[in-house]
Amino acid sequence: MAGNEFANEDQRDNLGEAKVVMDLAAIQPGTTVADIGAGEGYYTIRLAERVGAKGRVLAEDIDPKAIQRLGQRVERERLDNVSIRTGDPVDPKLPANSFDRIFMVHMYHEVSEPYAFLWYLRPALKAGGQVIVVDVDRPTEQHGIPPRQLFCEFGAVGFKLVQFVLRPELNGYYAAFEATGNRPEPRGIKPCNTANGKTGTQ
Repeated sequence: MAGNEFANEDQRDNLGEAKVVMDLAAIQPGTTVADIGAGEGYYTIRLAERVGAKGRVLAEDIDPKAIQRLGQRVERERLDNVSIRTGDPVDPKLPANSFDRIFMVHMYHEVSEPYAFLWYLRPALKAGGQVIVVDVDRPTEQHGIPPRQLFCEFGAVGFKLVQFVLRPELNGYYAAFEATGNRPEPRGIKPCNTANGKTGTQ
């Protein structure tokens, strides 16, 4: 399985996936990034190299086995600027005012309570920070999320779309959001009315 994992990473690198995403997100030395749904660490490893010794990467996943394998990899590659923790499906429990960028790559469609998740996540952004979503335009039950639905769910929690890019290297799209105004009260969040998508009460 590990062989397949790294073969898959080579394929993604051959397409230039991580470089495209990190360039679009303006990841540079000293940037602090949370990699939510880090899995085996494809982005974690590459982010760690890009942000350098003065940057930080927090890798989080709800799968304890994935976290264990990622921890071994980080130790093996001596990535001193990476921290790892097991996440929570509803509340990522990120420290407040800590991140320039929060990455959610091919994982947002798996979030069962999107409004709660984004509500809890929002305070973790530094001023001017962005949430980066990479996903595929297809129904959530087919492991993707239509952009219109994504924009609506983020908008319901007080985020504005600042960049949207379709790139072949991603086999999907790149979307960047910034928090605007005050965080809404939970009872004031209006779920999006989507015919075939998830809702906050599913």
